[in-house]
Amino acid sequence: MAPTSRTPEPPRDAPESYVGLDAEGAEQLARTRGWSVVRALPPGSIITMEYLAGRINFEVQDGAVTRCWLG
Repeated sequence: MAPTSRTPEPPRDAPESYVGLDAEGAEQLARTRGWSVVRALPPGSIITMEYLAGRINFEVQDGAVTRCWLG
């Protein structure tokens, strides 16, 4: 039988805890909490919508995180 691949579990984290933080500090915090990919985007950005385990997304306006979501 072929081995099954297992996607690592993303960190258990509350996305709302990043809202209001400065973008650089939020990115550093996310990396220390175990996020492998941190994506910062300006409001209204056109992005791909595929889900990527281990990725956290920040919407950043005026240097601060205004929205955060996983995948």
